[in-house]
Amino acid sequence: MVRPLDAETWPAFAALVEANNGVWGGCWCMGFHVKLGKGRTAEQNRNDKEQRVREGTTHNALVFDGEQCVGWCQFGAPQDLPEIKSKRLYDKGLTTLPDWRITCFFTGKGHRGRGVAAAALAGALDQIAQRGGGIVEGYPEETDDRKVAGSFLHTGPMGAFERLGFTRTRPISPHRWVVTRTVAPA
Repeated sequence: MVRPLDAETWPAFAALVEANNGVWGGCWCMGFHVKLGKGRTAEQNRNDKEQRVREGTTHNALVFDGEQCVGWCQFGAPQDLPEIKSKRLYDKGLTTLPDWRITCFFTGKGHRGRGVAAAALAGALDQIAQRGGGIVEGYPEETDDRKVAGSFLHTGPMGAFERLGFTRTRPISPHRWVVTRTVAPA
């Protein structure tokens, strides 16, 4: 089951993050909202993420196994998620901002390789449709001919995007692409 991140699902989301060292050492899924580092602490990231959840300014499609959150896909408007990877090359080829960005994925230990990311991406697209749809961009890592550590797949694997109808628009690093898809309103 896929559910939106909101005040009701925050405890399950927080439990998954806490069980995984704050995700990548304390990101708390804030790395695409703000620049990390420069004195930001894991506690500050946690507090900021929870505040954004309560204000409705952050969006994650959470995948559940029963009552346990096992992974997610984060999405949002470009102004809410300005800190994308490979930004210099992204900006160089930019003509028009999308309506939505899909920025990161996380799957908890013991649930990887079971389709959690694909379910989260499909759930994010459903939630985008509920919010009026529009042009959606993702920035997945291409893994076709090489083995890639899971930590490098935080922007998602190319195959998951392509299976859901995304088209490669332009490369922004040797193995990362801008992919796009139009989502109709629900």
